[in-house]
Amino acid sequence: MTGAKSKGLGRGLESLFGDVDVRNDDSVQFIDINDIKPNSSQPRQIINEEKIDELAASITSHGIIQPILLKRSGNGYEIAAGERRWRAARKAGLKQVPGIIRELSDEQLMMVALIENIQREDLNPIEEAEAFHRMCGEFKLTQENISKSVGKSRPYITNSLRLLKLPEEIQRMVLEGKLSNGHARTLITLENAKKQTTIAEKIVADNLSVRETEKLVKEASEEKTPAKKKTREKSTDVFEVEEELKKILGTKVTIKHRGKRGKLEIEYFSREELERLIEIFRGYYAGKPFN
Repeated sequence: MTGAKSKGLGRGLESLFGDVDVRNDDSVQFIDINDIKPNSSQPRQIINEEKIDELAASITSHGIIQPILLKRSGNGYEIAAGERRWRAARKAGLKQVPGIIRELSDEQLMMVALIENIQREDLNPIEEAEAFHRMCGEFKLTQENISKSVGKSRPYITNSLRLLKLPEEIQRMVLEGKLSNGHARTLITLENAKKQTTIAEKIVADNLSVRETEKLVKEASEEKTPAKKKTREKSTDVFEVEEELKKILGTKVTIKHRGKRGKLEIEYFSREELERLIEIFRGYYAGKPFN
């Protein structure tokens, strides 16, 4: 990694921040390990100590091959990329570590950490989804921006964000590695949170495969529930209007009609999707057709 405009992390940053030079000085310096602190924006929440121990053993034998990327912070430095190497170096008893110092904004600092983890396939699905969520909310990035910067398709970003709709208990199971990404993506297709949790607990208890989980989810979806009975009581006219609105808006629409009153519910799964819906309504009020 010799320059921000060459490949890897640099290409991701360039797509986000335009023609910006974040290279500064790529010369390697040896930095006092105690002057370095972890990245406050580090997307990884779970640290695998066993892997850190393995890396520490490798560092003891071969040293640190790839320098740590750092940002100046107060009287010391904050890690942009290479926190695992820094942690392992501390365990290995190193006093100094090789580092490259760059001037990065808080946004760039987080993006470098995220891109590094994604390129190394180092993030848990929930950690990745929460990082994408921060990009959308905190840094006001569109899913298209994120897609280009991390090298993932836009549907991948959308589906990742949907995982955050799962109950917190299930998200914790994914974080702890008890449920895989495939399990989580299958569970999200169920709308009933209680059923999602029940099936998640069964997956863990019986060590079920994704294929077995898909079968359970399908069976649970076909079960009769009070909510579905209420849906069947809707008139044909209400059903037809719901279906028409779903096609127009491109998302789930529910009409709860009672007498002369009721509610119109329009679902969205990200800030970008909400903005898309708002633009549709603005266009309508401006006299533009929906399509």
